[in-house]
Amino acid sequence: MPDQHLYLIALGGNVRHRRYGVPAQVLTAATDAIDDAVGKVVAASPVMHSAAVGPSARQYANAAILVRSKFGPRDMLAALKDMEAIFGRRRGGQRWSARTLDCDIVLWSGGVWADEALTIPHPLFRERDFVLQPAAAIVPHWRDPLTNLSIRQLLFRNRHQGA
Repeated sequence: MPDQHLYLIALGGNVRHRRYGVPAQVLTAATDAIDDAVGKVVAASPVMHSAAVGPSARQYANAAILVRSKFGPRDMLAALKDMEAIFGRRRGGQRWSARTLDCDIVLWSGGVWADEALTIPHPLFRERDFVLQPAAAIVPHWRDPLTNLSIRQLLFRNRHQGA
């Protein structure tokens, strides 16, 4: 493995943080914290808003960042879970419920990865406009190693299915 990896990370949240404020500000603060502690943020999308998936009624703020890091996938996952905890995310409870910060590894420069805790590419990213749209703003030509489609192509396909 090379000394440095690139990761496409999806960020989301829909709960106000007592220190950082509204969800869009939480994502900005999280991007800065990831840059300080996890790896160099080499690109960041604008924050976008989307309807909640699942039981939460609150609108989500979403963004994508491209991170260069020495961490392998397992260490990157652990670092991102630590970051979520620092920002007040609690584990357990109902799936897809309201949260201050959610960090998901979408793609990485190593292609495919799978173990008991992590699958890259993220299994659901192809279906989610709230992941694809921010990702397309920073890495439109990155390809899904399973379909060989670019982020831009996946976004177009997702928006035009059944049209």
